[in-house]
Amino acid sequence: MINSKQIENYKEPFYKRSFDVLFSIIFIILSLPTFLLLAILVKVESPGPIFYGNLRIGLNGKTFKLYKFRTMRLNASVIKTSAVWKLRNDPRITRIGRLLRTTGLDEIPSLFNVLAGELSFVGPRPANPYEIEHYSSEQKLRLRIRPGLTGYWQVYGRENKLFDIEEMVKMDLKYAEKQSLWFDIKILWKTFSVGIHRRGAY
Repeated sequence: MINSKQIENYKEPFYKRSFDVLFSIIFIILSLPTFLLLAILVKVESPGPIFYGNLRIGLNGKTFKLYKFRTMRLNASVIKTSAVWKLRNDPRITRIGRLLRTTGLDEIPSLFNVLAGELSFVGPRPANPYEIEHYSSEQKLRLRIRPGLTGYWQVYGRENKLFDIEEMVKMDLKYAEKQSLWFDIKILWKTFSVGIHRRGAY
């Protein structure tokens, strides 16, 4: 049972933002050589922008662009596929893009979203604008929590399951109730240990 009143009065723990700023700076510095190399490879293989910005809904309903390395061809929207959702051999995805998605390296630019305060390392999955149009009043409570690169639902709620928005929202709100530094560390560790086999959560 979700304590709605507790979520309505939710305040981000004091350690959260300091943790995000410190470690986003560290990871950005450490990943800089890889960042530059991947940027060159993306540009060389396919003409167009290096980054892809996807509009998302963040803390308290504020919109922002979630940045990743571009993994699709510039004319991806006009390339016909046999399915609406993701394909194992999607012709729209570049060779370097497939590698980036498989390893999760496409998300390196999202570290700048963390540094800017639009994301946290751990939090609810950042919602697409069309999703919140159908939220109930309880589901809208998840917008009181800063979204994350990874989260409770992403690592504990998706195994062998299709996307279930009700389950996702319940787990996001449960995360807010259970939130602690140790709990965040456990989620991050779980993400690193299984993430390579479950890319594409965003």
